[in-house]
Amino acid sequence: MDDDASHQPQPDPRQEKFIVDSHLLTDDQISGLVEEYCTRYHGLNDTEQPLAERDRVRTAVKRGDLVVWFDPVENTAGLGTPS
Repeated sequence: MDDDASHQPQPDPRQEKFIVDSHLLTDDQISGLVEEYCTRYHGLNDTEQPLAERDRVRTAVKRGDLVVWFDPVENTAGLGTPS
């Protein structure tokens, strides 16, 4: 009897999202990620001034409450919670 699981292709680890140490990024790069996060998560929630959250989000990045995720398949980065 064949084991179907042993014949399934394994995911390529080079295509999995990974966390980038925020200390490796420039202030401009972090600022761009923070603004994107604010407008995406607060701007869509009928917040009048979503960018008013920038300082709070930047502090969360410094504390490690939010991390920088990089998706090598999409070649994109964004902030999110650590897994």
